[in-house]
Order: sequence, then C-alpha cells, then structure tokens
Amino acid sequence: MGIGNILKRLRDIMRNDDGVNGDAQRIEQIVWILFLKVYDAQEELWELNENDYHSIIPEELRWRNWAVDNKDGKALTADDLLNFINNKLFPTLKKLDVNENTPKKKAIVKYIFEDINNYMKNGILLRQVINEIDSIDFTDSNEKHDFNEIYETMLKELQSAGSAGEFYTPRPVTNFMVEMVKPTLDDKVADFACGTGGFLTSTLDYLDKQIKDLKDRDKYNDSIYGIEKKSLPYLLCVTNMLFHNIEDPNIEHKNSLTKNVRDYSQNEKYDVIVMNPPYGGAELKTVQANFPAELRGSETADLFMTLILYRLKNNGRVAIILPDGFLFGTDNTKTNIKKKLLEDCNLHTIIRMPSSVFAPYTSITTNILFFDKTQKTSEIWFYRMDMPEGYKNFSKTKPIKNEHFDCVREWWNNRQEIKDEKIDEESTETYKAKKYLIDEIKNLNYNLDLCGYPHKEEIILEPKELIAQYQEKRASLNAEIDRILEEVSKLLEEE
Repeated sequence: MGIGNILKRLRDIMRNDDGVNGDAQRIEQIVWILFLKVYDAQEELWELNENDYHSIIPEELRWRNWAVDNKDGKALTADDLLNFINNKLFPTLKKLDVNENTPKKKAIVKYIFEDINNYMKNGILLRQVINEIDSIDFTDSNEKHDFNEIYETMLKELQSAGSAGEFYTPRPVTNFMVEMVKPTLDDKVADFACGTGGFLTSTLDYLDKQIKDLKDRDKYNDSIYGIEKKSLPYLLCVTNMLFHNIEDPNIEHKNSLTKNVRDYSQNEKYDVIVMNPPYGGAELKTVQANFPAELRGSETADLFMTLILYRLKNNGRVAIILPDGFLFGTDNTKTNIKKKLLEDCNLHTIIRMPSSVFAPYTSITTNILFFDKTQKTSEIWFYRMDMPEGYKNFSKTKPIKNEHFDCVREWWNNRQEIKDEKIDEESTETYKAKKYLIDEIKNLNYNLDLCGYPHKEEIILEPKELIAQYQEKRASLNAEIDRILEEVSKLLEEE
C-alpha cells in the first residue's frame, strides 16, 4: 500500500484545508484520528480476550461504525461528516462518564479528547484523511513496524512546530540513557515529563528482549509510568504506548509538580527514572510551595530534579538530561539541590554532550547525569562527548546516531582519565575525562561544570533559540545576584 508515503499524502491533503494552520495543528489532526483507529484495533483484541468487554465509546461512535468506508456510498462525508464529528463525536468523548473505578484503558479516551480539537473545515478532505489512516492494517506486523517508523518521523517533525519542539528527545540519546540504567522487568520505570513517550518507548524496546513467557509479558505491560502536562504530547504518548502493545497505558495527563513532594508514599516511588525535564521555564508560586523552602526555585529543571529525589526508591537508578546552568549554577536553590543530591544519592557519572545534539532546534548545551540511591556520593566521573570525526555540528540532515555513543560506551566500561592535548606550554591542563572526589567538588562550591569544551565555536542561532539561551543565562545570573544581595543584606543587619 506504499505506507512509507502516507505522511506525504496526508500532508498534501491537509494543505488544501483552510482550517489547518501549521505543523502542530496538522499533527494533532492526524493523531486524534490515528488514535481512534489504533484504539479500535486494540478493542478488537480486548473483545477476543475478555468475556465481558464493553467499550466506553458509544456503539455508533466507534471507529468501525462511522469511519470505515465500505465503498457503498453510505460513508459519512462533506458537511454530514463535519457535523457528526463537531457536534456528536467530540462533545460525547469529552464528556464520557469516568470515575476512580474506570479502568485506565477506557478512561484515557476522555482524557485525550478533553483538550483536542478538530481543525479541518472541509468534510471531503477530512474523509480522504480518514480513509488514508483506515487503510493501515495494524494486525499486520510488517505494516505496524513500518508505521512505527512513520510515527517516529511525526514526532521529529514536532521539533519544527514552534514550541512543540520541546516534546522530542533524539532517540539515540534516550536509547543510550536507558541502556546505561539497565531496567529489568521487575523494575517500575517512570518519566514525570514524558512528552511523546520517547524514554518510555526506549525502555519498552529494551525490556522486550527480556520477555520469555506470559508472566514476563504481564510485567512488561505494567512496567512504565508517565505524566505529561500538555494535551498534544499526551495524545501522542498514549498512542505511542498502544503501538508498543501496552494494553493499559499508565500515562497521566497532569502537572507532576502540583503535589507536595513530602506527601509521596513508598508506592509512589520508582526503581528507575529516565527523563529530559523542561528547562528555561518557570512555575507559579503555588507550585513552588510544594517543595521545601531551601529547595524551592522557579526554574522547572530545578523543581523536577528535587521531585526525582523524593520519588526514587532505595537502590533506584536515574538518568536525567539537564542544561549547563544546573551544573555551574551557584544560587542558593541550585547549590542546595546539588548538596542534597550528593548526600542522598551516588552521582557517579556526568556525560557532557555537544551543544548541537538537539540541533537545529536548540543549541543549549546539555548533560546526562547518572545517579543511584545506594549511598552518598564519594566521587564523580566526568566524560566529554566530542563531535564524531567528520562532523562540525549535528544538524537536521546529519543528526546524532546510536553509534555516536559507542565511544562513551567503551569508556564507561573501562574508565580512565583522558587529558586534552595542550595547545602550548603555557596553557592550562584540561581533561576530556576525569574523576573528582567529593571534597574537590565541595571546594568548588558544588560547581559541576568540569571537563567541558575547551574551545567554543561561534554558532549563529535562530532568533528564538538565541533568546532562549540568553533567558537561561539571565535566570542563572539573576539568581546569583539575588544570593549575593541576600548575603550583603545579612552583613548589614549584623552591623
């Protein structure tokens, strides 16, 4: 059926519809239709395997009863189709009766449609889109595999859809992080800002190789947990989980930061946490109040880092992406978070990634922090991941690949210090990889900006990315100024 061209065909159809404006709306339009198609295919399996399965979707609104075109001239189209979707389908799904006893695999239908819209205004074009998506056979393993690739392409396209770009982390990065924390089928794995589910799907791909029997399959189905605040990535994530044969996706649509961190029970803690939290943004004072005063900041990355410390089980493992601002930040909040991290956990490895890993959509330099809750930190290894040979920068046409982490994997299993070549006799000695003892870190006032890039090439950024980078730097500098002013004020009060 030429499934590889489906995105192009859908894009070409939607270009002629006046209601769809931009990539983000186009993808949202595709995915809510896709979700209903995938959900209907999943319901067919539930009906076979469960004796008394009843759909939460009213019978006339199920995909099989309105979307399928039997080529008999009776399929809804044009104004009849638009009227059905806008005045019947959407209002009903948004108001489905859901309570605490509703199985999650049913409740997700309401949660997904609460904040989703139908943008298309041309019912004939909408029928064409529905027919294209209905032509995919999700019971065919080959087509399902092919569509996974197409789905991944759609997630990448979000990067060029304005602010939606924050939802996607390059798959080689998520694969590497999951590989290093080594989840097992006995672990509960979480991502508290899961976006479209990249870390969770990398986890599922890693766990799939461990399945040997039906008991393992049950563990697999119950292995992951995610939270996503925004409606479009939440929809993408749930659909992503269904693609990966998770029958009852444990994905919640809410803000992870709205509960007091001191109120989490042991049952709400996790063995493995892998994530790339949003950074550069700020949360309201009411949200900040959910954190201890000494760990309370406005930056989202700081709050997520603290959240992890409260939701990690003993002996649990974490891999998290954080910007340089967290490493070198010396304001009270960042310093206190780093103190707590090093006291409560074993921060054993920090991988410094090139600034262009997320290019061309952002050039903010990021790092992967690996730690576990086994003991307090005694030493930290730093490793700088340089650009591979032949690459000046990663880009849309030359993105980061799985094999680019091979040098890190090799070093990881045979750790040793690596010195940079000195430019001349007078230059300071620097390192590509080095171990620092905890006392050295304390003497640096918890500055973790070590084994960084000795030479910075000038990169001309897009205006939005330049603004984002300056906003991050300004937030860190403002916090440092506030800290100094606070110390000066205290000194003046003592006089």
